[in-house]
Amino acid sequence: MKHIPARRRHGLIAVRAEERNPASMQQLALAFENFKSFYNARVDALEEAHDDLAKVTAVQKLNGNEGFRPADPEYSDIFKSYFRAGDAEGELKAAQKIGPRAEIQAAMSVGSNGDGGYLAPTEWDRRIQQALQAVSPMRRLATVRTTGVNAYSTLWNDDAWGSGWVGETAARAATATPTLAPIIFGAGEIYANAAITQRLLDDADMNLELWLADSLDSQFAKQEGIAFISGDGVNKPFGLLQYVTGGAAAAQHPAGVIETVNSGSAATILNTDILVDFNYKLKAPYRQNATWLMNSQTAGTLAKFKDGDGNYIWRESLLIGQPSTLLGRPVEIDEGMPNIAANALPIAFGDFQTGFLINDRLGTRILRDPYSNKPFVNFYATRRVGSGLLDPNAIKLLKISA
Repeated sequence: MKHIPARRRHGLIAVRAEERNPASMQQLALAFENFKSFYNARVDALEEAHDDLAKVTAVQKLNGNEGFRPADPEYSDIFKSYFRAGDAEGELKAAQKIGPRAEIQAAMSVGSNGDGGYLAPTEWDRRIQQALQAVSPMRRLATVRTTGVNAYSTLWNDDAWGSGWVGETAARAATATPTLAPIIFGAGEIYANAAITQRLLDDADMNLELWLADSLDSQFAKQEGIAFISGDGVNKPFGLLQYVTGGAAAAQHPAGVIETVNSGSAATILNTDILVDFNYKLKAPYRQNATWLMNSQTAGTLAKFKDGDGNYIWRESLLIGQPSTLLGRPVEIDEGMPNIAANALPIAFGDFQTGFLINDRLGTRILRDPYSNKPFVNFYATRRVGSGLLDPNAIKLLKISA
């Protein structure tokens, strides 16, 4: 029987069946064993990685820190040392190894390791930002920008394009062109000053970083919420209610102020018809993504309103995480909004993502102070944040009659 030489196809040996060839069969068996060994090793490696991940997740659950993995683990470890003991040597190592993220700015004298502050690790900032968003209605509604500079700026386009109809051979005169004007959102500084005893820092078998992060985000959220609604721009951002005629931010936007709609007769103050009229004061493109904004007391009043057929215009949400609706649009509750009273502005309605902006200056700075409040160690934390009006046409405010 004639022998046909073996040929390779796609990495395997092709064999004709006319003749038994022990050498070719051995090569085939060896190739298969190599193939099996290679993929068995890959499966073992994947299973080992999965087991390691499960262990990490279990530890994070015990520590109350599930879902947060250090973005810069070396810096995070050094920060933990600084948090518990104020390790000046650790600060120096951080500055040398990690680079700009670990630059130390002293509170009382720049360059003094003993008094130096620390930039919170990236995962800290992420955790605080998520917590703030969960408790701050304006952070959920508005556009949020994070910057590494002192102020955020953008341009306002008034869309004043000129146009017109023209004959086939008629002359084309020059038309108007839009104007671009800058809008600058300065950042104010917000702080919190949490305290814990040094003994607890030394002995506690708990996630102290989680405790501090929770302390900071609750304080930051409280102060931010007030500023985003009524801030006057003095060491703080400009708030929504200041962008009206006579407000502290009335001259800040090149397109003017937010329109206030009067509630009408002082005898009625508010009723269903007034709310319907107010709803349609907002132009159609903005109504598509519009939300009502008010405090709980105002919501309690409006929830009793009915239409002409006796049906409530307020629809309470039956699902956790889903907002109630008023006239078919979602309602956000912000306790910083005023109560219903003469000349007050208790209700806002608009597309806040288009109309309002929050500017976060990247980084939370921590200063460890074991001296000022013995036997406590104070953790003085600061962040810079700004806010302001993006488009005055996107939001309307209801003003109660005098």
